[in-house]
Amino acid sequence: MSEFVAILTHGRKLQGAVKEFTVEELELVAQKLNNIIELKKAKAAELAQQDLAKQAKLTDILKQMQEAGLAVADLHQATDNKPAKTPQKRPVKYKLVTKDGKEHLWTGIGRMPKVYAEAIANGLSLEKFAV
Repeated sequence: MSEFVAILTHGRKLQGAVKEFTVEELELVAQKLNNIIELKKAKAAELAQQDLAKQAKLTDILKQMQEAGLAVADLHQATDNKPAKTPQKRPVKYKLVTKDGKEHLWTGIGRMPKVYAEAIANGLSLEKFAV
């Protein structure tokens, strides 16, 4: 694409690239380029209009805030004071106490802990550890 841009933006390279075009073909290319230019201008004007509308809304909101005696910092304080939701832990479904008295809790989700796998391999059932 950069080679195309280099040809398109350099006068002599462009002239060399289109030297075999007929006048009708060159006029068609020029017409297509003009259409593209007009579309770009229209899009830029639309974006500028949207920016003006946004600025007008911001000015209106700031005016309303001043009339109400509020500042932007008040909005920050209002949104910062919300308590954060703490995720609830999953309930423990299995509890295994080893010979040395250490408790191993498991929710039943994810990989089975080694102590449970060893106990099951030794002939115990998982239901025996249910809470």
